[in-house]
Amino acid sequence: MEEKAKKLDEFEQQENVMTTSNKLKFIIPSLFGLFLFLVPVPYDGKWTIGVGILAEFFQGVFSSSLPQFMTVILVLSVILSVTAKLLKPAWIMESSFLKALFYVGGFWLTMRVLGALFALMVLFSFGPSVIWDEYTGGTVLYALVPVLTTWFLFAGLLMPLLLEFGLMDFIGTTVRRVMRPIFKLPGRSSIDAVASWMGSGTVGVLITTKQYEEGYYTKREAAVIATNFSVASIAFSLVVISFIGLDAMFVQFYATVVVAGLIAAIICPRIPPLSRKEDSYYEPVGKQISEDVPAGKTNYQWAVEKAVTKASEIKSVTYVAKKGFQNVLDIWFGLIPLVMALGTIALVIAEFTSIFVYLSYPFVPLLELLRIPEAASAAPAMIVGFADMFLPAVVGSGIESELTRFVIAAVSLTQLIYMSEIGILLLRSKIPLSLLDLVIIFFQRTIITLPIIVVMAHLFFF
Repeated sequence: MEEKAKKLDEFEQQENVMTTSNKLKFIIPSLFGLFLFLVPVPYDGKWTIGVGILAEFFQGVFSSSLPQFMTVILVLSVILSVTAKLLKPAWIMESSFLKALFYVGGFWLTMRVLGALFALMVLFSFGPSVIWDEYTGGTVLYALVPVLTTWFLFAGLLMPLLLEFGLMDFIGTTVRRVMRPIFKLPGRSSIDAVASWMGSGTVGVLITTKQYEEGYYTKREAAVIATNFSVASIAFSLVVISFIGLDAMFVQFYATVVVAGLIAAIICPRIPPLSRKEDSYYEPVGKQISEDVPAGKTNYQWAVEKAVTKASEIKSVTYVAKKGFQNVLDIWFGLIPLVMALGTIALVIAEFTSIFVYLSYPFVPLLELLRIPEAASAAPAMIVGFADMFLPAVVGSGIESELTRFVIAAVSLTQLIYMSEIGILLLRSKIPLSLLDLVIIFFQRTIITLPIIVVMAHLFFF
């Protein structure tokens, strides 16, 4: 009798959830989210996504003032962090969000101070010229920071459409049978990959970190997704192949990147350090979701039920808007200072020292073995991408051989771990990835994808 009563109670709860109102609450916001983040649309002669159009329009309107605006934000980040550390005001310490944002440790506070200082040096051209040079701090403040500022403004505000209304639950349950055996990941990770592919790798990482911190991925799953599925967008890929002078080969180029990237995504999760990450959930929240389908229900039925149940938990627009606004503040005050600090340092090392040249020496005989012309000139491009994804294209643009330029461009898009954006975002997140982990994964992906790209280039395109 007790078992029958329990089943009857579960049925009644399901009926209360599966109302027309809750179904529309799932369908309408999720369709908006799909369109804004995952549906490619033509814009200004290229393919991008709705969030990208909003970001580019905003950036175009405010392009002249964004560096100054973000410099003010960076300085405010330092002032508020120092205030929290020294004075511990109640309005910061009694807010879990503001405390997490501004009451930071010594390393992160130092990075915020450096970020603000570098931004001021670039803006007013004072101090050592290596900092405010157009190819170092100038590149970060005037080229990288405005892009991240606008992308994350709209991605942060609108991301709840993907995460809060059941879309992740629906797609996760639907495609889990593909993702789990091939990539050892839950189905919902496909959203992270598509958001990166159509929009921006940083948006994909942001989605992954938020999902991990809410208990939807284990430590291992989050680490794997962030380092293997934060692929370069189609838009950025077009920029790279155009810059390196091979526009006419974009289809061949992107097909090569996809094949090499998929193979790396199959291999990397199965070897250390990723294979050794714990399959446990973020401690403050624990496990919150399972994609297993109960007996007596089809995969589709369970996917819909989980999505509608998730959407039914949203009680007000204010809650969703608040989460979006907090996403933006977290990025602007927490991440952008690190991008300014570490991005500038990385570019100074790349531009004004020979460290990357020396580190690239072991790649010269490997490239020669793979019959890559101008191997000595191409070798630094194999590792300089750790500083910034666009640097390999800069290094390779002066090389005569089209084959070599093709290989450099393709490898740069499959390495994925670059410190000016992705690396900093991961180090700042709660995902258990250390700097050493990122270095190892960067070289693993390089060594795995390089021969695949070279073989495809030799066999099919050159």
